[in-house]
Amino acid sequence: GAHTWQRMVGCDLLEDNSTRGYSQYAYDGRDYITFDMDTMTFTAADAVAQITKRKWEVDGTEAERRKHYLKDTCIEWLRKYVSYGRAVLER
Repeated sequence: GAHTWQRMVGCDLLEDNSTRGYSQYAYDGRDYITFDMDTMTFTAADAVAQITKRKWEVDGTEAERRKHYLKDTCIEWLRKYVSYGRAVLER
């Protein structure tokens, strides 16, 4: 049968100019694995997700790539969109 793989990734620009990011996955509507940017760790929701967690940890670059996306790329784009929105509102 059909299965569903969901990914939710995003970042926030807070009022004090600090940032935060999140990266989490679900499989068939259930939590699967999450990434904690502060600790640079993955948390598996069950034994099956442990396989993915080990694979991503052995790779050695997965956590660093996710952190780079959340802290740099995502925030850069968020700032652009906030700027675009501000420009429209100030017309």
